[in-house]
Amino acid sequence: MPFENERASYAPLRRILQSEKVRNLQERFRLAETTEGAEETPLAEISSLSGDGERQPDLVLAVDGSYHATPVKTDYPGAEIGYITVAAVLILLDKLREVAAADIINPVEHRKTQKRSSIDTALPGRGVIIDEERSPEASMRKTLFEEMAGYRVFSDSETILETYEVLMKAAPETRNVSCPCEERNPYRRGDGQYACEYCDFSLYSTDAMRLHELFSPHESGEKMYGHVMSTLERLWLIHVLRAFERRGKEWLAVIGRMAFILDGPLAIYGTPAWLSTPIRAELSRINTAQKAVTGADMMILSVEKTGAFVRHFEMLDTREDGGRARFPAGRHLLLTDEYIRSRIVPSVEERQYGRNTYFGRKIFCKTALGHRLVVNVACFNEEQRDLVTAHPEQFPRLADALALLDKLSSNLYPNSISPLIAAHSEAAIPLNLGGKILEDIARKAMSGG
Repeated sequence: MPFENERASYAPLRRILQSEKVRNLQERFRLAETTEGAEETPLAEISSLSGDGERQPDLVLAVDGSYHATPVKTDYPGAEIGYITVAAVLILLDKLREVAAADIINPVEHRKTQKRSSIDTALPGRGVIIDEERSPEASMRKTLFEEMAGYRVFSDSETILETYEVLMKAAPETRNVSCPCEERNPYRRGDGQYACEYCDFSLYSTDAMRLHELFSPHESGEKMYGHVMSTLERLWLIHVLRAFERRGKEWLAVIGRMAFILDGPLAIYGTPAWLSTPIRAELSRINTAQKAVTGADMMILSVEKTGAFVRHFEMLDTREDGGRARFPAGRHLLLTDEYIRSRIVPSVEERQYGRNTYFGRKIFCKTALGHRLVVNVACFNEEQRDLVTAHPEQFPRLADALALLDKLSSNLYPNSISPLIAAHSEAAIPLNLGGKILEDIARKAMSGG
């Protein structure tokens, strides 16, 4: 790593280029072979589908988050607090189309096409203790539990904590997990706040996510804050869907008019990855209930801004001479397990890629404007999740989703769509607290207002 403001000289580069040892090593290099059969199984390419985009949503709910570790000036070196925001932006597409039709877009009117809400919290990091807790780690665990218990999308809905506990009960116990108490006794899940059965140490239902295991007294909690943020984003999606369902058929009908878009993969990684299994089951259950009312599957998507899949798509779309656009606009690529594991994320595991962590599957999307998007589409049954094949029928409402992405893709940033840009702006600079805005706009949607 360089020193601050240090500029590298050309001497090391010249030395490497002239090194006989380096040249001899290069002669021994070769590209890794793809797995057997990968060459014979090309990507499934599609450009148009029957019923192309006929059923378009008029509401888009985009969810994105941000986090920041902030040092605290105390006698304890490195003390910090982690600030986490998860923002939801509801975009009224019909009003947006009216504003966009004007010769000169009025920024005030454009702002009215978006309704914002956010979850904002601060978690104790290393060197920070709340109340009478015995350690920063215990303080972080207690704060996460209390914060999740304090947020709900509607004034009469369950809390995000209660949504999480429903998912927790539907998942099998994680084996060989230790209690976060000092004795590290065997851990047992429970609701709310309860005592360790061995030592009366205070435990919380949120401990089952084991996010506290990412806590380090010696380094920044950036990794932990990132996992907390990502997990809250995905819990927020289930929380909103359950809140709509609890209000009856009229509210389920609103889901049919909406598209839900998250940032990043439709997956949960790390210590809370076990939540992916009950999330898949809950999405399937809610989809069945709302489909009986709306006649169509839910539209749940996500877009990846960075990572191996984004880099791979960029390379696929780059010519050998450095030119871009190998794939024409409007061409889309459906990914299989074989292609992913042989070309993008090398793996020799027998399990399909993302089997234990994903609740959606990926598409390389080239929009009508020529923008590249790595898109995840939520799955609602095992046939859709089976990555051995990649047929359009395995991607719920694919034609509608691709038509919507054509409308929402943006020139502002690479791999971006306008709802996520708005959500990230809201998360990066929080403007609102609470979730009552969603309740107000959902009521208007029901009445056709």
